Amino acid sequence: MKPPPLSLYVHLPWCVRKCPYCDFNSHTAGDAPPKRRYVQALLKDLARESKRARGRVLTSIFLGGGTPSLFSPAEIDHLLQGVRALFTLAEGVEITMEANPGTVECGSPAGYRDAGVTRLSVGAQSFDDGLLSALGRIHSSDDIVRAVREAQDSGFDNINIDVMHSLPGQTIELAMADLIAAIELQPAHISWYQLTLEPNTVFHARPPANLPDDDLAFEIQEHGQALIADHGYTQYEISAYAQDGRQCKHNLNYWLFGDYLAVGAGAHGKLTTQDEIYRYQKPANPLQYMKFQETDDPEITRTVLDRDDLMFEFMLNALRLNDGFAENVFLQRTGLSTSDLIDATRNARQRGLIERDNNEIWKPTELGGRFLNDLQSEFIVQRA
Repeated sequence: MKPPPLSLYVHLPWCVRKCPYCDFNSHTAGDAPPKRRYVQALLKDLARESKRARGRVLTSIFLGGGTPSLFSPAEIDHLLQGVRALFTLAEGVEITMEANPGTVECGSPAGYRDAGVTRLSVGAQSFDDGLLSALGRIHSSDDIVRAVREAQDSGFDNINIDVMHSLPGQTIELAMADLIAAIELQPAHISWYQLTLEPNTVFHARPPANLPDDDLAFEIQEHGQALIADHGYTQYEISAYAQDGRQCKHNLNYWLFGDYLAVGAGAHGKLTTQDEIYRYQKPANPLQYMKFQETDDPEITRTVLDRDDLMFEFMLNALRLNDGFAENVFLQRTGLSTSDLIDATRNARQRGLIERDNNEIWKPTELGGRFLNDLQSEFIVQRA
């Protein structure tokens, strides 16, 4: 099989405080997280991952967390220098770093820009101080504005702002006020998504009171989509809205079943070889991860994807895209056939959830987009 585009994900696992809704692999930093040791482990990990890459070009890099901006610009610079020494980067490579607003962060946006970060993703979540408190966030609405303005003044012209909706006690008016506050900052990209109560989170164990019901959440979503569109942002994925040409390259590679290398505690990777497509994962606990990388020859457990895995995982991601996917992309990136695709979608097509146009583009119907979970579940195979 011909390899698809290749990205790199680097996980930086510490936060000042764990948010009650968060199900990511994040850990409370405490007074002195071993950042220097962790960066050294990342560099060893990168050297090993470069052998997996076999000279392939990186089209995007994403520094996620946790809170990557707890690492200083000097530490991020050291890390990215290691990446440049080990990999070939595409011209105009997108390098995203997640950052949280507030005074607890280690460095100025200018420092991260000088280190090579080209895209900043700011975790605002809300511009309502009461809702920020309910979400367990440690910043204020003023901190968000200050962080974004400082980033723009430092030369960042590609900024994403994360905003949640359907928060405890939130009305349509409050949700729209959050969006308007984000839009007024003129980011290139807005990620706007519904609060979900994920397993193994505080909110799942103890749900907050006054969450909007499904009908209100859908009304909020419809009003928000219209508002964002009116201000020149195009929705290209369930929760992603961008100005022209500012779609997130890294996430698009995920959604179109590209390959990605995994570096850092709990990071997941996916690679395509001539013979197979496989996934792998690094140890989730930061201390275990560092010990793992400090051994001479750490062994990675690989999971080879079979036909059913390939079908489900491709559909789970690609069906999130508003424009759907081209049939030839499906064929190239899964190694499956058109007849496999026709057979697997038969029931969904009969239910009016998915369609294929004359240009061999597949995408959810309006009904399928509204009930995307039902559509995606069509591709789950029950194993004995």
